[in-house]
Amino acid sequence: MKRSESLILCSLLLAACAQAPQRPEPAAAPAPAASAQASAEPELKLPNVALSDELLYEYLLTEIASQRGYKTLAAEGGADLVKKTHDPRLARRSAQLAFESGDMNKAIEALRQWQAVEPDSPVAARMLASTLLRGGKLDEARQELAKILKADEAKAGQNFIQLFQLVAPYPDKAAVLKLVRELAQPYAQVAEAHWAVAQLAQLAGDNPLALNEIREARKLRPEWDMAVSLEAQLLMKDSPREGLEVLHRYLSGNPQAREIRLQYARALLEQKQYRESRDEFQRLAQDNPDSPELAFAIALISLQMNDLKGAEAQLKLALEKGKKDQDSVQYYLGQLGEAKEDEDEALAHYREVKGGEYLFASQLRVAYLLSKRGKLDEALEFLHRAQAVDNQQRVQLLLIEAQLLREAQRIEDAYQVLQQGLEKLPNHPDLLYETAMLADKLGKYEISERLLRKLIQIKPDHAHAYNALGYSLLERNVRIPEALELVEKALQLAPDDAAIMDSVGWGYYRSGRLDESVKMLRRAFAGNPDPEVAAHLGEVLWVRGDKDEARKVWQDSLNAHPGNTLLQAVIKKFTAP
Repeated sequence: MKRSESLILCSLLLAACAQAPQRPEPAAAPAPAASAQASAEPELKLPNVALSDELLYEYLLTEIASQRGYKTLAAEGGADLVKKTHDPRLARRSAQLAFESGDMNKAIEALRQWQAVEPDSPVAARMLASTLLRGGKLDEARQELAKILKADEAKAGQNFIQLFQLVAPYPDKAAVLKLVRELAQPYAQVAEAHWAVAQLAQLAGDNPLALNEIREARKLRPEWDMAVSLEAQLLMKDSPREGLEVLHRYLSGNPQAREIRLQYARALLEQKQYRESRDEFQRLAQDNPDSPELAFAIALISLQMNDLKGAEAQLKLALEKGKKDQDSVQYYLGQLGEAKEDEDEALAHYREVKGGEYLFASQLRVAYLLSKRGKLDEALEFLHRAQAVDNQQRVQLLLIEAQLLREAQRIEDAYQVLQQGLEKLPNHPDLLYETAMLADKLGKYEISERLLRKLIQIKPDHAHAYNALGYSLLERNVRIPEALELVEKALQLAPDDAAIMDSVGWGYYRSGRLDESVKMLRRAFAGNPDPEVAAHLGEVLWVRGDKDEARKVWQDSLNAHPGNTLLQAVIKKFTAP
């Protein structure tokens, strides 16, 4: 029997064993994974080995072992067949079986065996280098990679690009950078060699080296867009103006470079140069008028620029052109409707969001707009139907429901909603805090304090929990030393928070430390001219004897907040005849 006929017979027998009692598939070569790669390789030099019963039996056992899941046995059988036949096709199959076994050493051994049988195979060389890298054998990998580069120096540029793709996933970026720098030394006139080093230097965090290398690449190939792109990307981190200039200069001479223009448009957007960014996206859209993605990008920038008309036109164009993610478009059309103060339009678009990342946000906006229109029950029902995907969203739904009820002056109902939420999520910080705030508002001071102390235990750095508890005591004028200690602790945790400064200033007032109180309240008022802070500052000034200044603080704040009841009450308390 001829050798080629015997191999076909092997495949037919294997198919029969694997598929019985089903009808066998058409015959295939013994090494299917490698056969596709072999098409671009040198013509195989096949050994003149007769197919003995022993070889046929061993081949069938190897394949059956592989199909039955005995990967180690199959790999050993494949390696033994290669030793006996020196057949390159079996060598490829043996390498595949060794990979499937999961034994890195066996895979390396099988690939070296393949290389010995088929020394001119670039696929074998690349697979061996890749496997050595995965096994952490960098010195051995470097030797194999050097052979690959040397074997085809005419294609050194292409090979360095492939080399980067091969080594980039390696976890030790510094080690692999060193490896490629050594490989690149003999190829100083190859732009792609400098590009590969620059890419790896960037991954290793060595931006100066990356910038030097990519500039060397550009000297060798000034108009190479991949080098231009990387140089601009590196510059954008520390010198964004230079990065933008690199892209702008290249586009001046290469106006049709679409990928560079897209990078330029995005870079301008990152630098908040909205008008210039939109101009570039519009140029791209002129050459790609059917692109819904470009229309969507222009719309979002227009929204950022408060160009509502322009944004609306582009969003509708994105819908018309069939943007795949139409839910996003509908969400932003809803946002646009709100910006235009057209609540009917906003509601209509939000209701069209059926899925995707903006579904939850759209549901919240619908509930808010319904409540704003006085349809509180409908808003609450809508919230109850909303689909939360995690605990954070579940808590957000509870907090919003409580907020809507609170705004409707249904404080007790809001409190009950949060209490029920705490039964399911008893340690959630946001639920604890908001429930404590409502308990305090309802006069349930013991419950409020218990919840806040639990929150402090769970999150010892929660400044607002300390502040809320301390301020509650100060407002009721009880346990003043303890209250002051709490708000001062809050200020240590959040030293720039104006609301906490107000609490500390109020604590000094309750403690009789008027000068310190005025000083702290002035800081708070400068940071946040809130009417409550104005009320406190005015009161302390009045008590200290600075009545004219107190009147001015109160009056200025009342002019800015004419309906504030707390401010009005304080003014009446101290100035009424």
